[in-house]
Amino acid sequence: MERYLEGRVAIITGGFAGIGKAIALALAERGALIAVGARRQPDAAIAELAAASDALFYQSLDVADINSVESFVGQLEQQHGPADILVNSAGVSTHEHVCGHDEKSWLEVIDINLSGPFRMIRACLPKMIERRWGRIINIGSTAATTATADHAAYCASKSGLLGLNRAVALEGAPHGVSSVVISPTWVQTEMMDNSMAIQARTAGTSVEEEYARVIEDQPQQRLVQPRELGALAAFLCRDEAVGITMEDIQINAGALW
Repeated sequence: MERYLEGRVAIITGGFAGIGKAIALALAERGALIAVGARRQPDAAIAELAAASDALFYQSLDVADINSVESFVGQLEQQHGPADILVNSAGVSTHEHVCGHDEKSWLEVIDINLSGPFRMIRACLPKMIERRWGRIINIGSTAATTATADHAAYCASKSGLLGLNRAVALEGAPHGVSSVVISPTWVQTEMMDNSMAIQARTAGTSVEEEYARVIEDQPQQRLVQPRELGALAAFLCRDEAVGITMEDIQINAGALW
């Protein structure tokens, strides 16, 4: 594996599971020092990341709490220097329509999925600009452009992320900093497991039946795997990829959702 990220420091929020962990592993394999933050730090995930990386920084991180964000970024800078790469992967969802949507869950989804990336970018972007090198990768969703009625807050948060990304890309463009959204369709992760379980309970079906239905609707007749996003994120961190910015890159396997 070509280690073209030697000497680079990469923050991955939500990096102990699913897409975030796959990206953290991909960046570590290419030589980056990975700094992983999440509200939970499972022992098994810590061990897996530590085994794959030369140096692993990890700490509790709640992107909905500005004090937590500032503490995480500050501790990282003290120990290893400022971030060269920021991957905003932390995210949540809730199954609710607009009619009757719970106010608390709406605000939580927006705060974590949209305001969280804003807080992380605000904390990291100035020093990227100062050093004239930076890569920001925001994990979006095809839901941003092709919505579904029962994920109103999630769709809204991911649509907002596209607008934030465009503004950040323009701000960073003169200074060697790119900002990109990667928008996958369904990805086989713990979050999808939870979503399928909720849909099965609602429909009176089994989780296996719900998975089968989703796969049948996919033109490629399969589920996208987290490692596919890891490989793309690693490519976007290459020096040669700086011109890829302000983009919404969809990993959709041919599906609209």
